[in-house]
Amino acid sequence: MATELTAERTLAQLLQSAADTYAEQVAIEDDGEIITYTELNRLRLRAAAAFHARGLRRGDHIAIWAPNSYHWIVAAIGAQSLGIVLVPINTRWKGAEAAYALNRGRATLLFTVDEFLGQCYPQMLADQDLLTLRQTVLFQGQAPGCESWDEFVAAGAGVDDAEVNALSAQVQPGDLMDIAFTSGTTGAPKGVMAGHGQNIRIYQTWCDTVGLRDDDRYMIIAPFFHTFGYKAGWLACIIRGASIYPAPSFDLEQVLAQIERCRITVLPGAPTIYHSLLAHPRLAEYDISSLRLAVTGAAPVPVELVHKMRNVLKFETVVTAYGLTESCGTVSICEADDPPEVISATSGHAIAGTELRIVDPQGKELPRDEPGEIWVRGYNVMQGYLDDPEQTALTINSEGWLMTGDVGWMNSDGYIQITGRLKDMFIVGGFNCYPAEIENLLCGMEQVDQAAVIGVPDERMGEVACAWLVPAPGAVLDESTVISWCRRNMANYKVPRQVRVVDSLPTNAAGKVLKNQLRELAEST
Repeated sequence: MATELTAERTLAQLLQSAADTYAEQVAIEDDGEIITYTELNRLRLRAAAAFHARGLRRGDHIAIWAPNSYHWIVAAIGAQSLGIVLVPINTRWKGAEAAYALNRGRATLLFTVDEFLGQCYPQMLADQDLLTLRQTVLFQGQAPGCESWDEFVAAGAGVDDAEVNALSAQVQPGDLMDIAFTSGTTGAPKGVMAGHGQNIRIYQTWCDTVGLRDDDRYMIIAPFFHTFGYKAGWLACIIRGASIYPAPSFDLEQVLAQIERCRITVLPGAPTIYHSLLAHPRLAEYDISSLRLAVTGAAPVPVELVHKMRNVLKFETVVTAYGLTESCGTVSICEADDPPEVISATSGHAIAGTELRIVDPQGKELPRDEPGEIWVRGYNVMQGYLDDPEQTALTINSEGWLMTGDVGWMNSDGYIQITGRLKDMFIVGGFNCYPAEIENLLCGMEQVDQAAVIGVPDERMGEVACAWLVPAPGAVLDESTVISWCRRNMANYKVPRQVRVVDSLPTNAAGKVLKNQLRELAEST
């Protein structure tokens, strides 16, 4: 049963409404721990009480640097209920990178774990100059100078629910809810500010569009520090009353086993996740018939992959979406009943209540089917970059348009296709080349599973395409065969002059290909 949730509400109001509506339905199942919506609301109030007891107030900032778990969610919603601002930190970052976000984000409390994937987070911060941090709390494990989660929560025993609710009532929908740092691939990471009301409105729209239901069991593989795992993940589940199954990391065997054991129905993620599932040699041994809904993006989605997701993985619904941190994670999305060709070729239309346009370098709107920069305007546009009005003004113009830096075109139905980043575009003999366009074409080659394209220097042409390809299972690729195929299937200036066949592409925790690493590899060989 779906419930109508208004746009102008805070996270505390959302959680209380979810508890009233969904009550004893499972909110989270994590490593044997089963938490109903009633219990989740109780845990939220107790966490909020602990924050208040520690002296944190509306407008203060806390950080979470940890893998996906129910503790992550409870800490976040406990803080946000009081108007405390969440600063999620990338679990792939090392000490100096995390310290930058902690200092820039003015975090006074850090929630983390003693160790994850061989990295000891408290130890990595031991020699960092942390300007605002007062205390570190561990969700699990022990480390010098850190307190446990249970000790933290116990500190709030003297603060009753009535006091927490009174404090929560002071929080407004326009108040800052989180500061998400960009990946930093084009410079120092920037803190993107988003409010309560806009986050909830965006992901209510997202739920309506993709068809998330209150009886869904949603495995969240995307990390919670990323908008895909956080806002299109556990926040969307709370909005709709679905059950959350956090995955701390992408372990293929564990994922398949949990799909079968927990009858998972929703499995969003980057295309690499579905490629991995399809390539598993023992896929047929697992019962994955419960899978219903997949939402993907962040990389090219070949039409053949969409067909396999439906026919082999048995998803009833596959949709693609596009967003960036500065749009709170969502700009456009396909409809659930769009055909595979549309899902593969586009990233959908603007979400309800927002605007999209394609513009030339002077900011003039272009006709349909002409490539240009993608601009977006509406309630999904960030409040700005933290403490950086100059960069904010360069990114959001005086009319409220967010200039994404992404290049694409829009068809007559208002659906957009992303062809690359402005910074990734390269020029071959005077012709503009957009990597995503070439990657999509390459993924049409039967022997290609994944593709990434970068521009590399060329004495005669200025730049040429260099393609990095992952072969399909059992396929053999060589440079001459690929180039011959490309000459038959794309304009000559787009044809890669260099082809590198690799076992996998370097990706970040959200599944996006790290093209800066490919450029470094190309320069060193």
